Amino acid sequence: MDQTRRGVLKGAGTAGALVAAFATGALRPADVFAAWNKSAFDAKSTADALKAMNITSAADSADIVIRAPDIAENGAVVPIDITSKIPGTQSISLFVEKNPFPYVGTFNVAPGAEPYVHVRVKIGESSNVRAVVAAAGKHYQTVKEVKVTIGGCGG
Repeated sequence: MDQTRRGVLKGAGTAGALVAAFATGALRPADVFAAWNKSAFDAKSTADALKAMNITSAADSADIVIRAPDIAENGAVVPIDITSKIPGTQSISLFVEKNPFPYVGTFNVAPGAEPYVHVRVKIGESSNVRAVVAAAGKHYQTVKEVKVTIGGCGG
């Protein structure tokens, strides 16, 4: 059998299986793509983003650790590590308060997985970085200030 013909037949079979899965409802687009909370991403303040995510109150917790530089010389790429020691952590959300759009994202944690996130974010000016953890139907938070210098000579 010709290699090109074999490739076309494989592709057609895969496409047919996907169409059948969508048609029967076994596979939904929402299951394939990440959830998108447009109002949280469009929020101009951390309070509005939290409200859009139905987070009305979050207790302060020392069991959430944010590891980020105290002073970031390059605000374009700031590495941030977040670790939760709260049992049953389901998700970790990140906010950079003084950014034009403070909501960075939410990272879901599978049961039994280590609740740890590493990201690199852009921070426009010195700001608080807030991590909010969802666990057992409750929300917990911690905040760390990150100072951004411009060219290493201001903050």
